Amino acid sequence: MSASAEDFWSDVPFGPGVARVALDPNGLAALDKPEGVLSHPNVPRDESRSLLRAPYDEEEECFGWQGAGGARRLWLINRLDSATSGLILAAMSADLAREARSQFQRRRVGKAYQALVFGKPRQPAETWTDVLDVKKRDGRIRTSAGAGNLPAVCGMTLLRSGTGPARVSLIRLEPQTGRSHQLRVQCAKRGLPIVGDRTYGDFGANRHFAKAGGARRMFLHSFEISLEYSLGNGKFEFSAVAPLPPEFERLD
Repeated sequence: MSASAEDFWSDVPFGPGVARVALDPNGLAALDKPEGVLSHPNVPRDESRSLLRAPYDEEEECFGWQGAGGARRLWLINRLDSATSGLILAAMSADLAREARSQFQRRRVGKAYQALVFGKPRQPAETWTDVLDVKKRDGRIRTSAGAGNLPAVCGMTLLRSGTGPARVSLIRLEPQTGRSHQLRVQCAKRGLPIVGDRTYGDFGANRHFAKAGGARRMFLHSFEISLEYSLGNGKFEFSAVAPLPPEFERLD
């Protein structure tokens, strides 16, 4: 990493628990976001619990702050719900951000999540295909299956299944589309609600799990991400992994 890049990252005002887990020579970075942290502030009072403790320009889709070397900016590439933990990509330049975002728009980004769900999948591996309806009202997104016209495709693999009374399983989800709340709705539709999901989940099972000592969070984690992109005359590959939080290991 160059001296200028070292200076840049030493000045980044990371939010609570946020860590950089990968960085390439062009300035494309992967950040690991804890559950409960916003991808970006919606209003100034949200800055203290966002990916960066800094103002956010919604038009430019970047954070801005004053570092030791002057004005700094970091461009956001993708987002996660605040209740979801794991990988978010960011770029140190606008040109790189545009190129990386274009890979998301073209569905050329490999993404893998891990989720703790109630129940056990009928098959160890499946491809889920649904049609979703996504609506936004009063700043809130609600997604339903079977009523809209947005195709949603996701690969599911069973990783481990518990034998205790909670009957939970750890699954890997590889979405081929990027609909709002897609994974949460697709899991719930198949009788596999994500543990801790307060919108689409099993509320009674969530209460029982928490009373039995489980963490009070939604158990969905953006685990892996990979993409290829072009910049200048070069082609580059980027990949990152965000370690699974320890609370996901509970399968009793």
